[in-house]
Amino acid sequence: MLIRFTKMQGAGNDFVMLDETRGPLGLSTAQYRFLADRHFGVGADQILSVRPSPEAGIDFEYVIHNADGGEVEQCGNGSRCFLRFVRDKGLTSKDTVKVKTLSGVIEPSMQPDGRVRVDMGAPVFELPLVPFDASGLMPVAVNSWQEWPLADVHPAPQAPVLIAVLSMGNPHAVQIVDDVETAPVAETGPLIENHVRFPRRVNAGFMQLVSRSQVRLRVYERGVGETLACGTGACAAVVAGIRLGLLDRRVDVQTRGGQLTIEWSGELDAPVMMTGPATTVFESEIEIPEL
Repeated sequence: MLIRFTKMQGAGNDFVMLDETRGPLGLSTAQYRFLADRHFGVGADQILSVRPSPEAGIDFEYVIHNADGGEVEQCGNGSRCFLRFVRDKGLTSKDTVKVKTLSGVIEPSMQPDGRVRVDMGAPVFELPLVPFDASGLMPVAVNSWQEWPLADVHPAPQAPVLIAVLSMGNPHAVQIVDDVETAPVAETGPLIENHVRFPRRVNAGFMQLVSRSQVRLRVYERGVGETLACGTGACAAVVAGIRLGLLDRRVDVQTRGGQLTIEWSGELDAPVMMTGPATTVFESEIEIPEL
């Protein structure tokens, strides 16, 4: 099957964009993995499919597959690329669109400076909805919230790490580290991702506090590995920092791929706003084998 695609990136988080507004391509899990493969396919952290409106009041549906071929609920950096893609392809002329994802409706908007701002919805703190199994654990209270001790997250036996647990449409475990450059992301990231207390796995965030309005962040993403940036991970890290009393309501998040700006009022039902770049890299066609 020969398909046309667009390669895009947002702060280094890279994507293969597929236009399925005229009909689904019907790709298999193995074919999504092929597209994401950096040696034999195009190479990407996620495959993003643009599909037609599923209901009144919604402009598009947005379907996300990770590099391992599994479908996931949300992708923040991808949502910015989504808006730029549908505008560049003439699928809409709107500056703001309503997009249905597996976890709900988001609203990306073009900004005068060329960046894209996205209403990512309100964070979710109810542990069963993340989901996170806290049975038998004793939380550490911090600023009217809590961190959770997570054991067995080191290759060799060590003390548990403290994590803040929440969902931004997908599950996140955020820990504060002294230095993101020396944090054991490659070693402990997969152990946290696949920890038994996260039945649907989790995105593992490693956040360094620079000031009350600036952090550095690395994220080991579920089903992908470490990426140059993670939009929902940046949202989750800032929300966690605000709830722990460590950050202000507007924070610049420096990732290895670029800077994102995250805003949250601190009200539990208030949406998290994310602003950042979205760039087209190239367009082409690729023959996908029957897998």
